[in-house]
Amino acid sequence: MKKKKGNLVRGILLAIILAAAFGAPLLAGNGEGAAEGGGFYGTFWALLPPVIAIGLALITKEVYSSLFVGILMGGLLYSAYSFEGTILHVFQDGIVSVLSDGYNIGILIFLVILGAMVSLMNRAGGSAAFGRWAAQHIRSRVGAQLATVALGVLIFVDDYFNCLTVGSVMRPVTDKHKISRAKLAYLIDATAAPVCIIAPISSWAAAVASYVEDGNGLTLFIKAIPFNFYAILTIIMMIGMAVMKLEFGPMAKYEKKALATGDLFNGKNPYAGTGAEQKERKGIVLDLVLPIAVLIVSCVIGMIYSGSFFEGASFVEAFSNSDASVGLMLGSVFALAFTVLYYCLRRTMTFRETMDCIPEGFRAMVPAILILTFAWSLKAMTDSLGAGEFVAGVVKGSAGAFQAFLPAVVFLIGCFLAFATGTSWGTFGILIPITLNVFPLTDPLGVVCVSACMAGAVCGDHCSPISDTTIMASAGAQSDHVDHVSTQLPYAVAAAAVSFVAYLVAGFVPNALIVLPVAVVLMAGTLFGIRTLSSKSGR
Repeated sequence: MKKKKGNLVRGILLAIILAAAFGAPLLAGNGEGAAEGGGFYGTFWALLPPVIAIGLALITKEVYSSLFVGILMGGLLYSAYSFEGTILHVFQDGIVSVLSDGYNIGILIFLVILGAMVSLMNRAGGSAAFGRWAAQHIRSRVGAQLATVALGVLIFVDDYFNCLTVGSVMRPVTDKHKISRAKLAYLIDATAAPVCIIAPISSWAAAVASYVEDGNGLTLFIKAIPFNFYAILTIIMMIGMAVMKLEFGPMAKYEKKALATGDLFNGKNPYAGTGAEQKERKGIVLDLVLPIAVLIVSCVIGMIYSGSFFEGASFVEAFSNSDASVGLMLGSVFALAFTVLYYCLRRTMTFRETMDCIPEGFRAMVPAILILTFAWSLKAMTDSLGAGEFVAGVVKGSAGAFQAFLPAVVFLIGCFLAFATGTSWGTFGILIPITLNVFPLTDPLGVVCVSACMAGAVCGDHCSPISDTTIMASAGAQSDHVDHVSTQLPYAVAAAAVSFVAYLVAGFVPNALIVLPVAVVLMAGTLFGIRTLSSKSGR
């Protein structure tokens, strides 16, 4: 009876969303498309496609069709409900366009190659050997979670690289200790963007620095690190929950089921039958550690190469100017070639067997590739509708009216924009220049606001089911994507709530030595409060 009632509620919500999606804009429109800057361009309707996609994904638990409906909605708004215009915009300007973009293709190649490397390491027995070694040295669920966090913090160069590498290495360990794939996906996701955004040598630092003129971007980034409350508090929250053995929200149910029954997927394994779960032969730990180490080194070299390090640029300048897509693609190609050669020389596998792993790795990454393609296409729709211009106008209109509250307001706007569009880098590009127009670089409140832009962008990106980093985390953990989003959301919201309070304080006291300890104490108090409430409710 309860299940039928839940299905009825979801059906009603679904009907309301679809009616709002296809009815309200039609009534509100003036018959003009967004192509020439008219119609829905630069209005709040520009944010409707991602909101529709996110709402449908959370209600239906099906991400592919939800994303496509959002893309279709963007095409309809852009063309003013013209059939031909909608089809052309969705496919030609959307899906085909994003698959023709060099940066996106580089990321997809990196995904496929990493999938092939994972398949190689599994087939060679490296993953099983590492699992046996880890079982002797990591003897508890707490230790497995802390080891995952530590590895995620160490791989701070790029979030894509972080997600897939940490997932590949830690899956055997967390599986051994019956940690659900949803929890592993959270640990991966929470040590990807939140770590990269406070690491001065990372692709994220380079992205933020690129939005600041006069070559002061990296300096501003470093000054903003102590005020990046969401990133810092997320890391503290992960460690605190692991040590306290605390889970809440839907994640508590997943973890309880995994521990009691050994079902790590809550009954849904989207990667079953993709070739990722091959029968492993006997290998040694070096069969996993050496390819991963070569991958890390070659990707770092690839990134600094793309930033002209070998043409005379300094190491920091090379990272600031690096192209993550080119660097990761080139690095992974060299790592794959090394891995194939290494296994052949060790006679762990024949050359034919290594080649068989390449299509297996491709198949294992198909779910992530599909979701990424649709997510990029949805972003193209929102860009064509002028979502950035709409948000910029809102921020400019409110700036200066209540400066002390501006950091908290910017944080919320950053959260919403990144959540709706699925891109934190795009959010940086919209909000940081606006903030710097309001405050000079020498103003301490300006540094706080820039940090609030970054924190809000990372928070929204962390929560959004259409974010590429969230998708990568699901792929790295080989977890159902909707499960990952729904279980992670309460944790991200808890950290965001504490961060919002911290930015309210920072607006009046822009001193990190005062505000950061206050934020840490608030986070600790929140965790203890949640544990008290959970124990009282009998969970």
